[in-house]
Amino acid sequence: MLARLFSTAKTRSTPEESIRDHAGRLFAGGLNCAQAVLRAAAGVDDPALMALAKPFGGGIGGSKCLCGAVSGGVMALGLRGKGEKAGELVRLFKERNRVTCCASLSQPYRWKSGEHLANCRRLTEETAALTAKLLGA
Repeated sequence: MLARLFSTAKTRSTPEESIRDHAGRLFAGGLNCAQAVLRAAAGVDDPALMALAKPFGGGIGGSKCLCGAVSGGVMALGLRGKGEKAGELVRLFKERNRVTCCASLSQPYRWKSGEHLANCRRLTEETAALTAKLLGA
């Protein structure tokens, strides 16, 4: 129901901004970074896809390797037939953040602290916007 309210709200934002904001709300609402980016960027609310994306949060099963937001973006690109743009997403993400490793991105913060989660939300929103742009949203 909330998604319906947000999708009908009149805004002057770009599609990338709208998807970025939607991903941030999804993350704040309890989805992990991978799930939030996949759902917002691909525009799909499918329980099977959310189950598929769930282990990618926290850098693949909490291992703190590849950022889950990047994984979610790659999944969205593949789902929408733009999988060949996955390398471009990684390149753009690295241009902004230097690395794609969750441990390095989270290093300044205590894991799961308010500051850490705020940083993850920022990365989730940023990656959703990058993915949307690559999808031509």
